[in-house]
Amino acid sequence: MRNLVGSRGGACTLLVLGGLALALAGCDQPSASSSDKAKAAPPAKPPPPVVTVSRPVVREIVEWDEYTARFDAMEQVEVRARVSGYLMNVAFKDGQFVKKGDLLYEIDARPFERALDQARAELAQAVTKAENASLDVERGRPLVERRVMSEKVFDDRSNLLREAQAAMKVAEAKVATAELDLAFTRITAPIDGRIGRSLVTPGNWISAGAAANATLLTSIVSQDPIYLYFDVSEANYLKYKRLAERGETTGGAVLGGTVEIAMADERNFPHRGRLDFLDNRLDQGTATLRARAVVDNPSQLFSPGMFARVRIPGTPRYQAILLPDAAIGTDQASKFVLVVGADNVVARRPVRLGPLDGGLRVIREGIKADDWVVTNGIQRARPGMTVEPKRDAAGAAAGPASSPAGVPPSAAAPAHRN
Repeated sequence: MRNLVGSRGGACTLLVLGGLALALAGCDQPSASSSDKAKAAPPAKPPPPVVTVSRPVVREIVEWDEYTARFDAMEQVEVRARVSGYLMNVAFKDGQFVKKGDLLYEIDARPFERALDQARAELAQAVTKAENASLDVERGRPLVERRVMSEKVFDDRSNLLREAQAAMKVAEAKVATAELDLAFTRITAPIDGRIGRSLVTPGNWISAGAAANATLLTSIVSQDPIYLYFDVSEANYLKYKRLAERGETTGGAVLGGTVEIAMADERNFPHRGRLDFLDNRLDQGTATLRARAVVDNPSQLFSPGMFARVRIPGTPRYQAILLPDAAIGTDQASKFVLVVGADNVVARRPVRLGPLDGGLRVIREGIKADDWVVTNGIQRARPGMTVEPKRDAAGAAAGPASSPAGVPPSAAAPAHRN
C-alpha cells in the first residue's frame, strides 16, 4: 500500500510540473490572431508635395528688336592751312566749343602783305598801259578815216590795246589771289562744334598743299544733332517691310520712324531718335543693311564714337501669354512647363518661347491663359504625380509691361530683376 501511494504522488507531481511548463511556453509566443493582423496592415503613404501654381500673365506687348549702334558726327573737319608760313598764334583752348567763323590760328602775314602790294603795283602799271593804248587807238581812228594812217598801223595799235587790257585782267587776278592768300593767314572754324587739341604750337612752319602734304592742325566735330549708325539683318529688314506693307508701320522700314536709344549704363531706353537714312544695298559679307538715325543732343551727352543700344518695334501690339523663367524647365530636346489639372495631377507641356518682356518670358505656344502652371517647387513635381497645389493668382505677374513706342520707359513701371 505504501508503494502504491508513493507512485501515485510522484505521478501527480509530474503532471503539475508539466502543466506549468506549457503555460510558461505559451506566454513567451504571440498569439496567431495578433500576428495575422500585423501582416495585413498596409504601410502609411507620404503626403503629396506642396507646389505653388499660378496662371500666366496676359497683357498687350510689343516685341522689340535690339541692335548695337555707334554715334558719329554729322559734320567733321580736319583743319589744315591753305598757305604755308610760320604759325604766329593759336586763338582757342583745346576741347572748347567753337562757332563757324571763329579765329583759330594766325600765320605770319607780312610776306603776303608784301605780295599784295606788289600785285597792286603791277595792276596800276597794267592799267596805265591800257589807258595809253586806248588813247593811241582813239587818236588813230580819224587818221585812218582820212587815210593819213595806214590800216596796218591802226590794227597794231588796236592789238596793243587788247594786249594791255588782257594784262590788266591778269594783274587784277594777281591782286585777288594775293588778297585771298592774305586772308588765308587767318584760319577760322568752318563749322560749329567741339574742337580737338592743337597739334602745332606757335613758331612752327606750316605746310599747305594737298591733304597728304599739308600740316594737320586740329579737327572739329559737330555735336548737336548727331548721327547714330546701326546694321539691320536681312531677315529683320524683310519683316519690317512686310509690316509696313500691311500698314503696321515700324521704325525699321520707314524713314522718319522713331527708334529708342539706351546708353551703356541705362537699363531703359529713355532717348529717342528719328530714322533718316537706309543704305541702297545690303552688305554682301554680313547680309546687313546700314541704317542711320538723327538724335538731338542739346546736353552733349552723346559724343562721336560712343556705343549705344537701339531698339525698334518688331511686331504690332498683341495679347501675349507670359511666365517667369523659373517656371520653365529644360531637357535635351525642348523647353517645357508643368501644369496642374483639376484633379491635382501634374502634366508636362512642351512650349515654344519668345523674348523677355518686363522680366517675363513670352510663351508663343504650349499653354493657355487659364492653365495653372507650377511656378515654385518644380523640382518636387513630376508628370503624373498628384500634388497639393497652392494657388497664387499674382505669382506670375512679377514684371512690368513694356513701354509702347514713343512713351519713355521712365513713365512705365520699373523693370523686373530676376
